[in-house]
Amino acid sequence: MSIGLVSRRIDLLPGQPGPEPIRLRTLILLRWVAIAGQLAAVGAALAIGAEFSLVRVLGVIGLAVALNLSLSLRPGRRITGREAAWQLGFDLAQIAALLALTGGLENPFALLLLAPVTIAATALPGRHLLALGTATFVMVTLAAVFAQPLSFHATRLSLQYPLLVGHWFALVIGALFFSSFARLVAAEVSATSDALFAARMALEREQKLQHLGGVVAAAAHELGTPLATIKLVSAELSDELSDALPEREDLAEDLALLRQSADRCRDILKSMGGAGRDDLLIRSAPLSEVLSEAAAPHRDRGAQIEMQAAEENPIVHRDAAVIHGLRNLIQNAVDFASDRVTVQTGSDRREIWVRIIDDGPGFPPALLPRIGSPFLTTRPRAEDGRSYEGMGLGLFIAKALLERSGARLRFGNGARGAEITVIWPRTLIEADNREALGPNPQILG
Repeated sequence: MSIGLVSRRIDLLPGQPGPEPIRLRTLILLRWVAIAGQLAAVGAALAIGAEFSLVRVLGVIGLAVALNLSLSLRPGRRITGREAAWQLGFDLAQIAALLALTGGLENPFALLLLAPVTIAATALPGRHLLALGTATFVMVTLAAVFAQPLSFHATRLSLQYPLLVGHWFALVIGALFFSSFARLVAAEVSATSDALFAARMALEREQKLQHLGGVVAAAAHELGTPLATIKLVSAELSDELSDALPEREDLAEDLALLRQSADRCRDILKSMGGAGRDDLLIRSAPLSEVLSEAAAPHRDRGAQIEMQAAEENPIVHRDAAVIHGLRNLIQNAVDFASDRVTVQTGSDRREIWVRIIDDGPGFPPALLPRIGSPFLTTRPRAEDGRSYEGMGLGLFIAKALLERSGARLRFGNGARGAEITVIWPRTLIEADNREALGPNPQILG
């Protein structure tokens, strides 16, 4: 199966959220940089004798501070293109209001009106870019029409050509801002692309393994009869040869070897058939079985994995993406657990959830808002000396695959260790186990 097919399969999963155009953390960071620059510009303008309504200017800057503080309560959540466009629209209106209060388009920093639309051009869909471009045209016009004149009075730092100096600073700051932003976005796009490629490769491998399991199960079933026939015929030939040619011990040994080889093939196919029961026609399974399959590779890696299933054991879609995502979460818990990993399940009328708890050191508090980011990080060492190198990609893959199945994830710390909760709406994960599975594949030969 090609990567392109896997990519389309991911895109078609039900209930998946739209792609995140730009991280909320990036917007918050850029806004803090803009606020710091605005305050610095206000201070510099006062120092060189500029006269403007200081209270109004500080009030407009305070609106941006309030927005950033409210967004900082949940900096790790995903945002849609529409929400990003609204935030950039706010930034555009805020900059236009500041310009209108400080000279309008004569203000050297009018150049920064281009910042929100530049961000939109690199990160947002076309319709949002068109809306923000139109808003930029309107805001530039309003800033020019309702501009408050900017005048200067003599101070110790009075400049002969204050506007010329302001234009110099505006160009330098604008160049630094736009180049830094372009670099930041390019790094985010590159890291996200690499992480998504890894997620697709992981899903492709999972699907190939499931397909191979189906072929093995069918082969084990179909070859059982001819092998039994070979063993029966060889046994009869051995009896006949022992009576007709008792002196030909070499033929008796060959027939014994043939029977042993048939027995060996039978045992091999029996074990392969057991491993290949996960064939492609099994589209659904009890939630407990899906979790057991996800946890199976990590049961002998040190920490004990304990399953705590609820009384209800719903039948869910047995999807390779879901299994791989849960497997990554369990692997992360096993990596950092001291002795035990607990996997709990539960459900109500509307939702089905899975909670994975370990008794390790837990997530570092500073890292919690960034969990699920595709950027590789160097984590500090735990008290027991285990390295935290590289966390980010595995959890990003798990988060991306599970969210594309319609789930939402919560990361946190409990009384002991980390807790990850995966929650699905019933309509997206629950399967109807009464529908027909379809015809079995035919194996000719």
